Amino acid sequence: MTIGRYEVWPPVELAPMAGITNRSFRKLCREFGAGLYVCEMITTRALVEGDPKTREMIRFGPEESPRSLQFYGVDPATVERAVQLVVDEDLADHIDLNFGCPVPKVTKRGGGAALPYKRRLFEQIVSRAVRAAAPANIPVTVKMRIGIDPDHITYLDAGRIAEAAGVAAVALHGRTAMQHYSGTADWSAIARLKEAVTTVPVLGNGDIFSAQDALDMMAGTGCDGVVVGRGCQGRPWLFADLAAAFDGRAEPEPPTLREVAKMLRRHAELLIEEMGADRGIRDLRKHISWYLKGFPVGSLVRLDLGMVSSLQDLDDLIRLMDLNQRFPAGAEGPRGRQGSPQHRVHLPHGWLDDPEDDLVPVGAELDSSGG
Repeated sequence: MTIGRYEVWPPVELAPMAGITNRSFRKLCREFGAGLYVCEMITTRALVEGDPKTREMIRFGPEESPRSLQFYGVDPATVERAVQLVVDEDLADHIDLNFGCPVPKVTKRGGGAALPYKRRLFEQIVSRAVRAAAPANIPVTVKMRIGIDPDHITYLDAGRIAEAAGVAAVALHGRTAMQHYSGTADWSAIARLKEAVTTVPVLGNGDIFSAQDALDMMAGTGCDGVVVGRGCQGRPWLFADLAAAFDGRAEPEPPTLREVAKMLRRHAELLIEEMGADRGIRDLRKHISWYLKGFPVGSLVRLDLGMVSSLQDLDDLIRLMDLNQRFPAGAEGPRGRQGSPQHRVHLPHGWLDDPEDDLVPVGAELDSSGG
C-alpha cells in the first residue's frame, strides 16, 4: 500500500485514539511490526493558537517514519493554517483529517462524523489542506464514517469529493455516528466505497480484533489496507500477528501471562520516560484491564493495579500473579469501548437543513483545551 510517497507494509494503520496513541504506545506497537502509526488527534485551532499541551502531544520518536498526525477542524481557514505550520516547522510527514469522531462534544459543533454532510464545507477543508501540504510533498488522508445515521449517509459522496480534492487515501469506519462503537461494523460499505474510489487506496476500519479479521476484511471488500483501533488496546502484539499474516508466515503463539506482564512493564517504562514517573504510571492504569482481559488474576490484585503508583508497586503486584498462564480464549474478540447506539446524534441547530451550506457554525472549533 502506498500513501503518497510512502510505501506502507504491512498495509496496516494504527488508528489515532485520544489518550491512547501517544509516543509510548506507538513505540510499543512499532516494536512488533511495521505499518503507519498515527498520533492522538490534534485540534487545528489549538495548534494555530500555540497551545503548549498540543505542542507536547506532537511528540515523535527518532525511529518514527513517517511521522503521522491527525487533525480535527471545522473551519477551512484554520485547518489550512494548521497544515501550513506543519509544513513550515517540519512537524510531521503525513496528515490525516478526522471526519469520523462520533462523540457529542465534536458532532454538536459540526465536526467529526457530522461534517461530511456539508459537502461544500467538507470539500473546502480537504482541498485547502491538500494544497497547503503539497509544497512539502506531505500526503493528506481522510478518515470518516458511513454517515450521521441511517437517514443521512455520506460516505460515498465524501469519498468521491476527497479523491477529487487530491487526498492520498480514504479510510472508512463501517458504522454511523449514531452507532458509536456498538453493534457490528458494516464491511459491505467498505466494498462499495472501494468501487466508488478507484485512484487512491481505500482502507477499512471496524471490528478488526485479529489478523484473520484483517485478511477477511480485505478479501471480502477489496480494500487496500486496514485501520486497527480498539483491537490493539492492551494487545500491541497484534501488529506482530498482522505482519506475519500479510507476509504469509505462521501466526506467532499467543503470549503467556508472563509475556503480557513483561509488555505491561515495558509500556510503563516508556510512559515514565515520556511523561515522568507520576504522570506516566497514572496514564498506565487505564491500559491494565485491557492487558489482563480474560486472565484469572484475582479481584484484589486487579483493584490494587487500578491504583498502582510506582514501578515498584507494579512489580510487586505482578509477582502475585500466576505468570505461567496461557493466553485465554476469553481474551479474543471485541476489546475496548462498545456501549449502546446513541438515540440521536448531537448536531448544530439546523445542521441537516441544507447539505450545500458551507457556513462554519459559530463556536465550531474546539478550544485550545480540546473541550
